[in-house]
Amino acid sequence: MNLALFDFDGTITTRETFVDFINLAVPPNKLFLGKILLAPLVLGYKLGLVSVHTIRWAVARVGFHGMTQADAESAGAKFSNEFLPGLIREHAIEKMRWHQTRGDTVVVVSAGFDLYLRHWCQRHGVELICSSFEIEKGKLTGRYLGKQCVGKEKTRRILERYDNKSFAIAYAYGCTPEDLDMLGIADTKYYGWQEVTC
Repeated sequence: MNLALFDFDGTITTRETFVDFINLAVPPNKLFLGKILLAPLVLGYKLGLVSVHTIRWAVARVGFHGMTQADAESAGAKFSNEFLPGLIREHAIEKMRWHQTRGDTVVVVSAGFDLYLRHWCQRHGVELICSSFEIEKGKLTGRYLGKQCVGKEKTRRILERYDNKSFAIAYAYGCTPEDLDMLGIADTKYYGWQEVTC
């Protein structure tokens, strides 16, 4: 049996979905406030002075702090059921199914949130490693539970859950520099759907 690791945003989908989920899940008044509060960080990001990880952290903190778990779960289900289907690459689904028919363990490894990815992965019969929110007394704190699932954190979580030596071949599919560390532990790797050998 083999292991097949798939990044989600940009690999399975046609584009990054973080902003789309924020726009659907966060109430309009908080979106407006967030645009004002985070304008300096956004400018810094556009100038290359602020990392995408910092932007994600700040947006999540402002947007989701105090949201009830029930509202967040509802937004995640709606996003998964109504929004994501229009962004999925058909050839990505075909490749996942190809692995499944061979009996491979297929895992989505994403910086995206479990609020919506959990539903999508259950529907497609694949396993999931991703970012999630800290919850206290039924409300989201706006903080990540642990680290964002990006870069070396993707690899750490993969190796924590799966013993690479127990699989004949490890495949990995990614599309951004955040995926390179994950691709580094694979025997067969694809970057932007092109096989790479380094």
